Amino acid sequence: MFENPLHTDFLSQLGHDSGIGFTTTCSATPLQAPHVAVFNNSLLQQWGLPFSDAQSEPGVVASVLGGNVPWPDTAVTSTASVYSGHQFGVWAGQLGDGRALMLGELLTLDGHVEVQLKGAGPTPYSRGGDGRAVLRSSIREYLCSEAMHGLGIPTTRALALVASPTTVRREVLETTAVVTRTAPSFLRFGHVEHFAHHGDHEALRTLVDALVERYFPELGGLVGDQRIVGLLGSVAQRTATLMAQWQSVGFCHGVMNTDNMSLIGLTLDYGPFQFLDAYIPTHICNHSDSGGRYAFNQQPQIAYWNLHALAQALAPLMDNNTQAAGQLQQALAPYPTQFSTHYTLLLTSKLGLAAANTHPEDADLINDWMSLLARQGVDHTLAWRNLAATSQDAAPKPNDNPPAALSMLFNDLPSLHMWWARYIERLQLLSEPEQLSWGHRIKATNPKFVLRNHLAQDAIIAAQSGDWSVFNSLKTVLDTPFEEHHTFNEWASVPPAWAADLSLSCSS
Repeated sequence: MFENPLHTDFLSQLGHDSGIGFTTTCSATPLQAPHVAVFNNSLLQQWGLPFSDAQSEPGVVASVLGGNVPWPDTAVTSTASVYSGHQFGVWAGQLGDGRALMLGELLTLDGHVEVQLKGAGPTPYSRGGDGRAVLRSSIREYLCSEAMHGLGIPTTRALALVASPTTVRREVLETTAVVTRTAPSFLRFGHVEHFAHHGDHEALRTLVDALVERYFPELGGLVGDQRIVGLLGSVAQRTATLMAQWQSVGFCHGVMNTDNMSLIGLTLDYGPFQFLDAYIPTHICNHSDSGGRYAFNQQPQIAYWNLHALAQALAPLMDNNTQAAGQLQQALAPYPTQFSTHYTLLLTSKLGLAAANTHPEDADLINDWMSLLARQGVDHTLAWRNLAATSQDAAPKPNDNPPAALSMLFNDLPSLHMWWARYIERLQLLSEPEQLSWGHRIKATNPKFVLRNHLAQDAIIAAQSGDWSVFNSLKTVLDTPFEEHHTFNEWASVPPAWAADLSLSCSS
């Protein structure tokens, strides 16, 4: 891995070229006795990079990715970036990479990939914090970022987890860890907000122009107000698609502050996240969110609110001030329809229907299915997965009963049977090949496994005692969550009662 040259990351290079302080040079704080707990060899293979270092020199890898020594044979300096943002709907002022350190970027088969250490010690933006991450939260971030990738949802990725006996105090004393996380870009809405708030329009213009040129090349021919409006519209579209994907798999982020929103449409910053067990649309996964701002069913609307905050931050760059608000609002106007359209297409596919051959009654069929799940608090993942008993099943015929695995999830069976009869009637409108492949499509679009809280907790408890086997098995299953993995069937069942008592906060 270290044979590949490390390049200066996007923001640091932009600051060097422009003389603007987008980042601050900062060194990691060494960990005591770091060791590589897990390493994502498959990610390096995907990138087309050698990974012999991780196998033959684990001590070197631990020292570099734990932050104890610099990346070998590189003159690139590590940095932390400054940004601001709205937290829980309130302007929080200057924030920044308080416990994240940018090492640089690698050129891979997937393009430029930024490499960042999370938990490597304090930075100029730590605001009095220790800049560390505990093993518990590091395991959750590693597993969830990879689980989201397995589900096909845009996300940051985890390359390694380096553990250490070094302790810090959260609610109690806990051991620390450093996650090496990667992404094409870690730029956030908050980066734009920061320079807009401080009236630094030169920095804002420089950032936006470079952002467009590198990450939105399709907008490269636009200039002036058209470029700004085009950028906002593109970010909104990517965000709408991401929100639809979150909602379709029952993913709750928990802290959708503007500083946790990616400008390129990635899932960013895994704190008090949760995949729904019972489908309760109003579920709040973050114990710190006493007002329920970031409840599951609020996520699409919160993203829209955050996009308006981004629009406000972009407004100073508009040449025509009298029309700026209207033009930016017009760029955001398609968002609700974009979200709704993509969400409906995803759910249509999850029902095994033909997205290219929709019918007027499909919307009602989908809405009534979701209402049925909500009224009875049915397990979200299992309900979708168990629409078909096996991947070989053809579409059910009139008078066929729901699969037993589905029926056992419901208390009100008459309501299920009424909906099921309508569903079967709709399936009869599919072509013969579509009916024959129905079961396969159900299994291909509805995961058997998601990172449920109790599974993550089991992996954490085992790892804290030095046993990483649960983590490794869980990672393997989550890499291909649509496969059967019969050995781990217990991980695809209704969670135990104690899972309901797990509490997640921003320290998670």
